[in-house]
Amino acid sequence: MPESDCLLHIEKIPRSGRVVAGVDEAGRGCLAGPVVAGAVILDPYHPIQGLRDSKTLSEKKRNELFEQIRENSLAYSIGIIGAEEIDRINILQAALAAMEKAVLALRRKPDCVLIDGISKTSLPIYQKTIIKGDSKCASIAAASIVAKVTRDRIMSEIEKEYPGYGFSRHKGYPTKKHLEALRTFGPCSVHRKSFKGVL
Repeated sequence: MPESDCLLHIEKIPRSGRVVAGVDEAGRGCLAGPVVAGAVILDPYHPIQGLRDSKTLSEKKRNELFEQIRENSLAYSIGIIGAEEIDRINILQAALAAMEKAVLALRRKPDCVLIDGISKTSLPIYQKTIIKGDSKCASIAAASIVAKVTRDRIMSEIEKEYPGYGFSRHKGYPTKKHLEALRTFGPCSVHRKSFKGVL
């Protein structure tokens, strides 16, 4: 994905908003752990080579790009919603809430937000949703990397608190090993009790 892809979207934004943030989330389909959103405002004068949808990158490459995003973007931030809140408001609302948190935490206020998927947040900012935006837009790809790396690190820390579930390996997704651990140990406090397969 050429880094110019994001600029193509910027050119279509009404009033030519110059400060554009890409937003994406990670962990929506997991049985445990938080949903994490990333928001990134890229610096057009310091392009980051190799930005892709985080799911298509190796862990090593994601970590390398995460450090480049931290060093070279104009701003980046993270929003986190935990399992208890996910159960209370549902995963879609939790993902949107995490995105809103991430955008509001940016040290620069964006004129426009580009969001991966089809759902907009309630923020009073011009928003454009882009299906498969993490493979079409550089800033969304960067946000997907920030969200994925952050969440993976959180799950590795959770593994220390709740050993035996394999969180550092499957990151909370419904793998065979995870489902076996659930049958053996039952759910722990970071499991999403409203999700099928947990109880």
